[in-house]
Amino acid sequence: MSQGCDDGRRTTSGTATPPPAPGARSPGRPRSREADEAILSAALDLLIERGAAAAGIEQVARRAGVTRATVYRRFPTLTDLLVQAVEREYRDLGPGSLDWPDVDAMITDWARHLSSPRSRRLARRLYASVDDLPELLRAYHSAHGRHRGRAVRAVLERARAAGRLPPSSDPEVLQQMLSGAALQHLAAHPDTTGEDEVRAYFAAVLGQAGYRPSAVPAAPPAVPVTPPVAPPAVPAPVPVPRRSTGR
Repeated sequence: MSQGCDDGRRTTSGTATPPPAPGARSPGRPRSREADEAILSAALDLLIERGAAAAGIEQVARRAGVTRATVYRRFPTLTDLLVQAVEREYRDLGPGSLDWPDVDAMITDWARHLSSPRSRRLARRLYASVDDLPELLRAYHSAHGRHRGRAVRAVLERARAAGRLPPSSDPEVLQQMLSGAALQHLAAHPDTTGEDEVRAYFAAVLGQAGYRPSAVPAAPPAVPVTPPVAPPAVPAPVPVPRRSTGR
């Protein structure tokens, strides 16, 4: 048995190995929260910058400052890694964060989200992966999309009940229409679009569906009033000339 240096480790030649530097990760070290966060952040950054096809384990490890073995111990495949990175990104957007009181609050929240270039690029990367890596889009829908769809329909149902949408409106169809409008905005508008512009865009889309921001009912059409008929004019009496007396 080896005789002791401070950390109890010796080489085969009997010389003591120096203790690890502060903060250094030794082989077999238990999983650290810091390493997990670094790996997931690096994976998400690469997904946004390059897309799923170019976000390899080697690149993730290099950016996170860890070895490939460290990444593989935590995430067996690249798909596992990217899925968990997407779930982590939306971890704070649970059902409670989507409890909008009305349509105006809802589209204001959308405008804040879609005026962020990073959020816009991530959304495009997720939808672009639908054929090559469908697990990513499923992870998004599981972590955020399903809650969002239910919350949107609930807001639209309340708006219809309050008279802000036509009684014949179908909240589910309107929700799908708004989702399509969001994808159209991501594809056709620059990432520098401001929050006010995005909000105006969704307000215009909803306006075409009959949405009225005010719940005050529209004024009924004016009924024309027939003026009273004036009575016929009475002719003035004709003066009778006076007869001369001849005086």
